[in-house]
Amino acid sequence: MTEFLLITGLSGAGRSNAANTFEDLGWFVIDNLPPALIGKVADLVRAPGSTTERIALVVGTGPLLEYLDALPEALETLRATGSRVRILFLEASDEVLIRRYENTRRPHPLPADRVSEAIAQEREALDEVKAQADVVVDTTELNVHQLRDRLLEIFSRDAEHDLQTNVVSFGFKFGVPLDVDMVFDCRFLPNPHWVDELRPQTGLDDAVRDYVLDQPESGEFLEKLDDLLGLLLPAFVKEGKSYLSIAVGCTGGRHRSVVIAEELAKLLAKRGVEPTVQHRDVSR
Repeated sequence: MTEFLLITGLSGAGRSNAANTFEDLGWFVIDNLPPALIGKVADLVRAPGSTTERIALVVGTGPLLEYLDALPEALETLRATGSRVRILFLEASDEVLIRRYENTRRPHPLPADRVSEAIAQEREALDEVKAQADVVVDTTELNVHQLRDRLLEIFSRDAEHDLQTNVVSFGFKFGVPLDVDMVFDCRFLPNPHWVDELRPQTGLDDAVRDYVLDQPESGEFLEKLDDLLGLLLPAFVKEGKSYLSIAVGCTGGRHRSVVIAEELAKLLAKRGVEPTVQHRDVSR
């Protein structure tokens, strides 16, 4: 089956770097493709004699927001061919995007008095595309090499019928991750931060793990999460979802959320899903 991957997202979030990664993975990459030409590319790929099986199409906003008007129809055209079609959306915080433009001294593709205004316009215009995305990657705290590693982690082990799952712990004080499907808040659990001997440790240490899991609320919380997974995982697979990202947050992202994220990963594994686990703020 021919596979198409649409790489899109906010300008400055890393589309070109993502394109380079997919070239290294053996995909045929077309950068800066107008959405109106996507159907033409599909015709060429499906023509007799074509041996191209995996095509990554990088679509930006262009100088005008109307550039995106042709995208929904183009996606429908691709899906009508029977090909596998997925969307990778690259996201980043406004502050980081502004800083990247300042560092590169390049203008934003959308005309505006300030970069922040252009970003706001583009973010609004891309909301519908982001909502349809199979994978959303937040590049706010990723450098070029870390973005490459993240994409390799997702796509190099890609399988057509597997639900790839990522569990991430985080601290609410540092902001909710932008690229997750579900968020669970475990700030209701007693905080090891207020126990002097536990404060310097993290949820990866046995003492903190035992403290968190010894709380009666922890067992009940994990039991409810397991029931929810039993309902959602088969439904996601039936719906054709390929990627699932689950976030678990506490105040600082060092203790409770780390423990619960690790336990959640074990629950997923018991249900036949082998997740990757990240602890975004454990070292802060």
